[in-house]
Amino acid sequence: MDPIGKQLLDIAKKELGYTEKGDGYTKFGNWWTENVDGDKNDYFKTAPWCDMFLAWAADKADVTEQAGQFAATVDHAKWFEKHDAWGDEPEPGAIVFYDWNGSGDIDQIDHVGIVEKVDGKTLHTIEGNADGYKLMRKTRDMDSVVGFGYPSKVKVEAKYTPKHAAPPPTVDKVGDRTTSTNTREVEHVAPDQLSDRLPSQEVVLGGILAFVLCGT
Repeated sequence: MDPIGKQLLDIAKKELGYTEKGDGYTKFGNWWTENVDGDKNDYFKTAPWCDMFLAWAADKADVTEQAGQFAATVDHAKWFEKHDAWGDEPEPGAIVFYDWNGSGDIDQIDHVGIVEKVDGKTLHTIEGNADGYKLMRKTRDMDSVVGFGYPSKVKVEAKYTPKHAAPPPTVDKVGDRTTSTNTREVEHVAPDQLSDRLPSQEVVLGGILAFVLCGT
């Protein structure tokens, strides 16, 4: 089982049976509006919520960086693909993406859920907005599956802590929170130690300056 996916499943199981209100309102859409959408657009409060539920669960489990945070299923699937965490093998804890027309096209994805159990070619899932209104368990075959996102395969760079002892991220990867990078130690020299090092440096620099200015 995908270990990050297991954390999502633990949250999802506690929400089984949740049903949207008559006007389509859900607490997941409300959470998205208040905490994620910069414009706080009320549209999301009653919008299709299968992926917003997963975003909410990821936030609760503190695994947003590995599981993603999306309201649009196509964007979510492409995010997994971008981070080399996309494939066609089902496994418990994987995020499963569907196209009801069976095209297999990532741009045609309609719906998303999380795999709870795999039985041959049969998937047992937990899905928000299942049957258009409820958070529930579903049994699916593979015919409509476009692919799977594997949260534990998303590489997350450790957050930089501004301390002298902390190795900084490499320059070409600064700001990329989802890519694993190598780091290097940076030596920090105290001001009173500089005098021990400057003479040799001054000799070299002085010689270069003399050559440039005098030609000798």
